[in-house]
Amino acid sequence: MYHFFAESSQLIDDGKRIVITDSDYNHMVNVLRMKAGEEFSVSFKEEEDKEYRFGIESISDSELIGELRFVKESGVELPAKIYLFQGLPKADKMELIIQKAVELGVYRVIPVSMKRSVVKLDEKRASSKIKRWQAISEAAAKQSKRAFVPEIDMPMSFKDAVKFCEAMDVKLLPYEQAEGMAKTRELIEAVKPGQSIAVFVGPEGGFADEEVAFATDSGFNAITMGKRILRTETAGFTMLSWLMYHLEP
Repeated sequence: MYHFFAESSQLIDDGKRIVITDSDYNHMVNVLRMKAGEEFSVSFKEEEDKEYRFGIESISDSELIGELRFVKESGVELPAKIYLFQGLPKADKMELIIQKAVELGVYRVIPVSMKRSVVKLDEKRASSKIKRWQAISEAAAKQSKRAFVPEIDMPMSFKDAVKFCEAMDVKLLPYEQAEGMAKTRELIEAVKPGQSIAVFVGPEGGFADEEVAFATDSGFNAITMGKRILRTETAGFTMLSWLMYHLEP
């Protein structure tokens, strides 16, 4: 079943029907070739914990009308909020990272400009990238039937990103020179529902020594992910997978 995101303003007839127009209309009618009687599910930004199931009542030249069939608690989101602070990678790796992070349950993705980041984005380029990355987040959220679309922030500096995490409950920094999987397991197993979790992942060249020092002085735990060196895109997936496995009810 196909899943979409909508605004409550699209509801009509006291919430008994929904009006689909524009890009979602085009996708449902012209791409997916959906017909009257078929069902689709909707999440509203105002009610992230519920899934609304509609059946297609009618299709005109410009809009699709869905009739509400039932509402249920979605229960698809992790019980903790994971923030992925991703060092800006080369080429189009960020697109893959966002797609898979959303599938794995990330709450928010924050691109971070780090000392060893090859990619440098000015404000104009960053705005264009964010628009593209947000669209990828929405597509991944639809595919994985998330209850909301994770936000992709404008890029931050490393120091601003660390300061952004001051009030977070758990702060993890996977680092190739860290040792002791026992510590990694202990920290992950201590994560509790309702907590906020910051995960920092370095770019292709890894973290600079001064970045690690600044982060650990600010309350971050430098942890190992094993004896093998992981690519920047693999490191984020691995951390999110471990946290998902631990948190999934």
